[in-house]
Amino acid sequence: MITSAQNSRLQHVRALLTQRKDRDHFGEFVVEGVRLVEEALAGGWQARFLLYTDELSARGQSLVENARRQNVEAEGVTTHLMKGLADTESPQGLLGVFVRRVLPFPEKPNFLVATDALRDPGNLGTLLRTAAAAGVQGILLGPGTTDPFNPKALRSGMGAHFRLPMQKMDWPAIDTLCRPATQVWLAEAAEGTPCWQADLRRPVTLIIGGEADGAGPQARSLASGNITIPMPGRSESLNAAVAAAILLFEVVRQRSTQSS
Repeated sequence: MITSAQNSRLQHVRALLTQRKDRDHFGEFVVEGVRLVEEALAGGWQARFLLYTDELSARGQSLVENARRQNVEAEGVTTHLMKGLADTESPQGLLGVFVRRVLPFPEKPNFLVATDALRDPGNLGTLLRTAAAAGVQGILLGPGTTDPFNPKALRSGMGAHFRLPMQKMDWPAIDTLCRPATQVWLAEAAEGTPCWQADLRRPVTLIIGGEADGAGPQARSLASGNITIPMPGRSESLNAAVAAAILLFEVVRQRSTQSS
């Protein structure tokens, strides 16, 4: 049982939770909560170790025991120390340190999303969750995009990280992957082809720009066209994750209509 705040494992967890440079240096990230730890382990992600409290639920205790049978180290920690570590208001008494990995992209993708300077981790996590639900085959994390393994992004993703291929890329690399294999659409708040009128049945890459300034010049030069969401109200724009959700499920709608 860990009872000291100076324990080396606790210090390592704190560094991973608060510092992107440490997540990048060690190639590790922290997963909090029974459901997300369960999904990470079920998805084959390697756990360095688990930390748990005596108040852990029966489901969580079973998860810890199964992990131990797979040679994953699991160590108890006091409730007070766990609350000091956890990034959530009501910690569930379980967290794990996992090793990053890059899931393989399909050889001939027909449904991709690229992000440009998407800096809000909650928005990115929500976009990942939506993309996984819509059947997106890969996320291209363009320059300026926040770390997808930020604790807030992980919580908002609700397990999408463990199923959805993601890769950090610069715009030349994104260009090479996306063209000419897919048509590249840039999401715009105002001018562009209304999404209901754009042909999204063909292989497509959707570029989602940042919350404040939208997409930058490199992303714009890659796009073969702009796509917009008609807004009869007085709003100038939508939250990036909300806009992405509408566009992604317009792709789903059009392709479902095509196949029916």
